[in-house]
Amino acid sequence: MKKVFIITGEYSGDKHASGVVRELKKLCPDVVIEGVGESNLENEGVKLFCNHKKMGKVGLSLTTILNHLSLGLKIVKYLKEEFKPDLVLLVDYGAFNLQISKHLKKAGIKTFYFIPPQIWASRKHRLKTIKKNIDKVFTIFPFEKEFYDSEGINCEFVGHPLVAELPKCDNRVEFFKKHNLDMNKKLIGVFPGSRVFEIHFLLKIFVKAAKLIEKSRGDVQFVFSHAKSLSDNIFSVPYKELKDENHQLLAYSDALILASGTVALEAAMYETPMLIAYRGPLFFYLIYLIVRNIKRACLVNIITKNDYIDEFLMYKATPKNIANCIIQILDDNKKREYIIDGCKKTKELLTDSHCVLKVAQSIKKELEEA
Repeated sequence: MKKVFIITGEYSGDKHASGVVRELKKLCPDVVIEGVGESNLENEGVKLFCNHKKMGKVGLSLTTILNHLSLGLKIVKYLKEEFKPDLVLLVDYGAFNLQISKHLKKAGIKTFYFIPPQIWASRKHRLKTIKKNIDKVFTIFPFEKEFYDSEGINCEFVGHPLVAELPKCDNRVEFFKKHNLDMNKKLIGVFPGSRVFEIHFLLKIFVKAAKLIEKSRGDVQFVFSHAKSLSDNIFSVPYKELKDENHQLLAYSDALILASGTVALEAAMYETPMLIAYRGPLFFYLIYLIVRNIKRACLVNIITKNDYIDEFLMYKATPKNIANCIIQILDDNKKREYIIDGCKKTKELLTDSHCVLKVAQSIKKELEEA
């Protein structure tokens, strides 16, 4: 009986990994799977060694580092002495998983990595750790493969899991009625981020931008997304807030104001015109400028290698700049079509509904050969 252990560190990784489990169980009904995760993995029948609460918060504090170190050692001890897996699948969560890969290598445990760290964006030195400790890497962006190929790392581009996971949203009228929105007004969706520090730095800027847009034209309405990861009382705005309906808001908006991140990729799948903005602590931004490998920030621009989406980073992320850009998106058809064209090209480069199946097939092949 073959055994697989999966390590995820946050909700998105848990969700993507659950798709791999679902496909793997179809291919190998007798496989035993345990791991670190949450409800998505658990719902697929995975026995959890622990959940994400024990992963600790991301950061550089001594407590966080010690928590990660302690948990990592417990996982490795369990794998070596008790579970003894034929293969470990690491999913995302680079800082933790790259460290644990070193111990897995020493223990002689075969290790695959799905959704590896974004070495193409920064910290290219991590390639050495991956080359030394990971047996196979599954990349989700087509341009990632060249980084791994250049180092002779066993790598396969499998496509992005978001493509298959995003729900179809095809009832705009019902959405507007449900939330008392005016069909005669343009809808601007606002996504201020999913982390507390993002709300701290971006929310006021986005609210001020909305007010400027309202002064310029009376045919607009705003809905702010309240991320699942944030508590209900984390912020309050003078506009409608929605929780758990991110995809509908992304799909049905006429334009989007987004904090930089994966949400831009989701918006592209729905072909919704957008801009991205980001601001954070100056110290961390300066570090980012030193370690980054690319100059673009928006995933649409990175994937297409073109500047389709306006990026307002740090001190360019002002209410005035954001407001002017949104007004241009609404008024200038050429601008809108240019952004939509970038979204379509992104979809063409990423579309692969069999992403998790490809990972599962590769794991099955490895288990058969083990």
